[in-house]
Amino acid sequence: MINNMSIMDGRKIKENILNNLKIEIDKLKLKPSLTVIQVGNDEASNIYVKQKKNMASFLGYSFNHISLEENITEEELLDLIDKLNKDKTINGILVQMPLPKHIDAARIQNKINEYKDVDGLTDINSGRLFHNKECLLPCTPYGIMELLDYYNINVEGKSVTIIGKSNLVGKPLSMLMLNKGATVTICHSKTKNISELTKNADILVVAVGKRNLVNANMVKDNAIVIDVGINRDENNHMCGDVDFENVKNKASYITPVPYGVGQLTVAMLGVNVYKAYMMQNN
Repeated sequence: MINNMSIMDGRKIKENILNNLKIEIDKLKLKPSLTVIQVGNDEASNIYVKQKKNMASFLGYSFNHISLEENITEEELLDLIDKLNKDKTINGILVQMPLPKHIDAARIQNKINEYKDVDGLTDINSGRLFHNKECLLPCTPYGIMELLDYYNINVEGKSVTIIGKSNLVGKPLSMLMLNKGATVTICHSKTKNISELTKNADILVVAVGKRNLVNANMVKDNAIVIDVGINRDENNHMCGDVDFENVKNKASYITPVPYGVGQLTVAMLGVNVYKAYMMQNN
């Protein structure tokens, strides 16, 4: 028997998170500040930076967008981050990905002071997450946990299958789920018989970037399906990794693309900037 399906509305949750956060920020004498570094003029990056700017504006954050030429050297970028680390007026530093191929993204990321790492991707913050210590969390996995919490879905004791093992989503999300008492399976390109694993999942998270990767036959009745993928169909419409129209008839909860998880990524960045500010001022 399949329950009535609920579409998890990322827009509503984002609005709720940011409105509650704004109440706390309005109490502060000095407003938090976010600096975003962008190298080159990638079209998608321009859109993402604008989203971050809009979020900062709504919350009353000071926002600084540093736009750099694509031919900047790695050492010049490292020097810039070093200066920003030392600047006490800057609470959050984010380097917009992707970076040009001649720059080592991991080296750049790890140059950011861990207390200003609002992307939550430095090795230090990753290690703290691994050990279940207080830290700045990667925004998309953080958003997924907030999404589940909003709908009163307790992951403790649940079977969770994550398709995708990226440092951005799959790996940190698996740690967050484990820390909350879930039983976690991670699938990737080398996994055999993926559908056997997905069909046993109470919660299925798909974060690969491959359109219609998951169909209805791969999902068990009443599963909770979280789609992190962002793709384009033949009509250039945005879609996820899940065959939404067919899977929604089996799921108890499902996120749409767009207006699902992506909404929460920016919202949790706002939360991380506030957390970074509080860490630096307490």
